[in-house]
Amino acid sequence: MKTALITGGTRGIGYAVAERFLRAGYRVVATYSKDEAAAMRARAALPGVQFCRADAASEGEMRSLIEGFSSLDVLVANAGVSLYAQVQDCTVADWERVVGVNAAGCFLAAKFAVRKMLDYGGAIVNVASVWGETGGSCESVYSASKGAVIAFTKALAKELAPSRITVNCVSPGVIDTDMNGHLTAEERRALLEEIPLGRMGRAEEVAEAVLFLAQQPYITGQVLGVNGGFYI
Repeated sequence: MKTALITGGTRGIGYAVAERFLRAGYRVVATYSKDEAAAMRARAALPGVQFCRADAASEGEMRSLIEGFSSLDVLVANAGVSLYAQVQDCTVADWERVVGVNAAGCFLAAKFAVRKMLDYGGAIVNVASVWGETGGSCESVYSASKGAVIAFTKALAKELAPSRITVNCVSPGVIDTDMNGHLTAEERRALLEEIPLGRMGRAEEVAEAVLFLAQQPYITGQVLGVNGGFYI
């Protein structure tokens, strides 16, 4: 049985990814950082998934977790935090937190996961955002962090291809998850007007794209948009 590790797997996209890989027959391990209540709900809903507490931005915690794997076939680096604020109101601490989880989290997970994949190959799928491609007003720090994820994906794909490790990225658009809970009704309507398919995406649709990329041995270095035509 193949093993998949999903960071940030108790809610939203990460939860949907964990559920989809479980249905596809994988042994699934999913991480969370602090929210014990969400982890308890996820454990109850998905008893077949092993949920472990590990901060994606902590080198020590990610090393300890991944070194405990006997083998690892798929890494889905999904853990992320958002920040909706004008740049003049953002602090250095805001920058370090968002970039630390969103970008450094991908780096740290890959750093240790690759050591488990070098002998047999594997797949890494990073979760970015359409704002990492286009930039989002009042989301400059978040956009920068997700742009870094995309650049990291492309560079790592070239580096790891000789070892038969594929590295790809899904770039969700406006997905109906808690992360978009800050949007007002008016902001949601405005966004929907910009989406050709006329609706927000579902976390399950992103999960299907993640599984697809994880199972394609000849696709690497790609950014797959799941955005309803929002950005083409």
